[in-house]
Amino acid sequence: MKYFIDVILPIPLQKLFTYSITEAEFHFLKPGFRVAVPFGKRKVYTALVVNVHQNPPEVYEAKSIQQILDEKAVVTSQQLALWKWISSYYMCSLGDIFRAAMPSAFLLESETVVYLNGEKEVDENELDDHEFLVIEALGHQSSLKIEDLWAILDTKKVLPVINRLIEKELVTVQEEIYEQYKPKEEVYVLLHEQFSSEEKMHTLLDDLSRAPKQREVVMRLFSLSASTKKPVKKSELQKESQVSAAVIKSLIDKDILKTYKKQIDRVSFEGETNEVKELNEYQQTAFKEIEESFKSKEVTLLHGVTSSGKTEIYVQLIENEIAKGKQVLYLVPEIALTTQLIHRLRHYFGEAVSIYHSKYSVNERVEVWNNTLNNSPKTKLVVGARSSIFLPFNNLGLVIVDEEHETSYKQFDPAPRYHARDTAIVLANIFKAKVLMGTATPAVESYFNAKAGKYGLVNLDRRFGNVLMPEIELIDLKDKHKKKRMTGHFSDRLLEAIAEALDNNEQVILFKNRRGFSPIVECGTCGHSPQCSNCDVSLTYHQYKNELRCHYCGYRMAMQTNCQACGVANLDSKGFGTQQVEAELKELFPKVKVGRMDLDTTRGKHGYEKIINAFESEEIQILVGTQMLTKGLDFRNVGLVGIMSADAMLNFPDFRAHERSFHLMVQVAGRAGRTQKRGKVLIQSFNPYHQILQQVSVNDYDGMFTDQVNERRQYEYPPFFRLIKVTLKHKDYNKVNRGADWLAQYLKNGFGKYVLGPEFPPVSRIRNQYHKNILIKIPKEQSLGNTKTYIKKIRNSFEAVPDFRSIRLIIDVDNY
Repeated sequence: MKYFIDVILPIPLQKLFTYSITEAEFHFLKPGFRVAVPFGKRKVYTALVVNVHQNPPEVYEAKSIQQILDEKAVVTSQQLALWKWISSYYMCSLGDIFRAAMPSAFLLESETVVYLNGEKEVDENELDDHEFLVIEALGHQSSLKIEDLWAILDTKKVLPVINRLIEKELVTVQEEIYEQYKPKEEVYVLLHEQFSSEEKMHTLLDDLSRAPKQREVVMRLFSLSASTKKPVKKSELQKESQVSAAVIKSLIDKDILKTYKKQIDRVSFEGETNEVKELNEYQQTAFKEIEESFKSKEVTLLHGVTSSGKTEIYVQLIENEIAKGKQVLYLVPEIALTTQLIHRLRHYFGEAVSIYHSKYSVNERVEVWNNTLNNSPKTKLVVGARSSIFLPFNNLGLVIVDEEHETSYKQFDPAPRYHARDTAIVLANIFKAKVLMGTATPAVESYFNAKAGKYGLVNLDRRFGNVLMPEIELIDLKDKHKKKRMTGHFSDRLLEAIAEALDNNEQVILFKNRRGFSPIVECGTCGHSPQCSNCDVSLTYHQYKNELRCHYCGYRMAMQTNCQACGVANLDSKGFGTQQVEAELKELFPKVKVGRMDLDTTRGKHGYEKIINAFESEEIQILVGTQMLTKGLDFRNVGLVGIMSADAMLNFPDFRAHERSFHLMVQVAGRAGRTQKRGKVLIQSFNPYHQILQQVSVNDYDGMFTDQVNERRQYEYPPFFRLIKVTLKHKDYNKVNRGADWLAQYLKNGFGKYVLGPEFPPVSRIRNQYHKNILIKIPKEQSLGNTKTYIKKIRNSFEAVPDFRSIRLIIDVDNY
């Protein structure tokens, strides 16, 4: 009898691959195990077992697996069910999902290792310089990896050298897999058993009277063990005893102390937990309505104004689920938001809280994965960004999607291009769990579903402590410029309000949704603007490093003193970003501490934490930032919020521009006046009479929703139509054009007027690749499954045309 497994490989291929296994492996392996398998000519990959069976592949001879990497499954059946849904719905391969879902330490790929062939005599005269260096290095070391040879030869062209040595039979190569994850271990010390009796202990202390430092260590160990009732760390004992490591080592050598190692988590919580706060009257009503809604609806939308205390309601629901022995997933849109949130949640739930996001190291993410898989008490509540939906839950009871309207929940690149909010609903459905989506500004689609009865809807329209909603004032920049009442990018009214807030010892937040100093640098003589060499976009000026930088590909160059086109030293900056706002503030308010929170200042692991903690402790008085500031942060002393320019957001070429502008402005306005004193919000705009700005000024969400729904019904956009965007990418402009025209024509044959394009996007070349988009609209009555099947057939036909094979085709479902 022959035995086989079907596996997922972490590469973007549509099919599963079959490998042969032995009978013993057949009885041991189950879906969710990792195995090392050969693929291609030499490469070895980590693959994931999906099926174990006895059906040989029809088209090819199945290769044998190399080794089994796990003692038990690391991926659950529920995860595999979710992956299959994502693959089907978002039209991506299981390999893409496998690579995205697993921490990279689990995806072990082979490294080529070079060995010296000891049986062959080396004739140095036959070797060139590079070959001689390799042989000499292998004489000192038994084996070398390819990256070691890069360093030795100081060249990237290592493989031709290795191939020549293989032909001369002087070296052999093998593919070897290395485990990336290393558990963290702590060394603990305890007294040897022979000194456990009181009499032996006194004798030991008498014997150590001539070695006072060693005696002090034993005494300190005794007192630490008695006071904490916990094992004593070697590092802690050394610190408390104020001795060197050699003193403790000598006690271990004498068999007075003994040590043992214990695996510990890299992220742990030490501190006291508090009781969950009691809800006020309005929160209690909302809480009961949510519980009632969960009896008949799987998903409930909590529409609560900013600072209404939604988090306290979440905490109450989490406590109830944990009491039932269930796991809870708390999704947040931005890593910045986890900093404050974790602090609050750990006050209530202590060690039961785990965090999972991309700023954590590979080893830390592996530990959270393993703890979740084993249903550890440390992962009763998992707080994370969108990737945390891939964790191996086995007893999920509730999913909370905080700030559900946020675009950060959508993964745009690379594949899988999933939406975490929608995927979380499917994940919850697999576990028969409930989903609570909370926000002050629901996405139009979510609110539409709630109004239609698909989701439950609970409203919370009072701020916590009955604090008034902030007073919002619109400032007409056109009028201020005309009357010469502008200082840089600040109107006299905004400067006056900032000064007033600072005099009252209040903090100020200024919002500008563009990082850098200036988006365009232009020559005043000829009008030339420095462009990125890889993308069709102008370079942004960053004053801090005095450089021009591309925000699409990262290309950078030093700031020019003369125009590159005409040579005249007449360069001027147009537009402004967060750096320029920060620089102007430092000139206008020289004694005030100004901070900035954008992608440039939060790159490090603790970048967000440092800025948020500094602002919370009032070390920073004015905080300038991009949309990171809008995501549910809770600052108690902010009296004023200023929106520097509302027009860029409103005029963005996207059908969701007005909705997103409303979300951003209402959310950033919600950071003001969260305690007893009413906050103030000033919005600067060249068009203060714009409908969206008028709706923001009176917090009229329902008015915005009604306008948007009417427009989308008229122009056939979500929630009435689904969207699939097809993007073609290639470095050859003409090839992209030909491919896009061919594809659009065949799609129009099937879908007619519901195919828009092909069109070049506003930035049509990124990283030397030309992009062209085709948009497919799918009406409600049209079968989504049949539509995707037809698109797949067209894609297969497209890829079969030799001239188009090199064009990269990207399909993005629900591209909004």
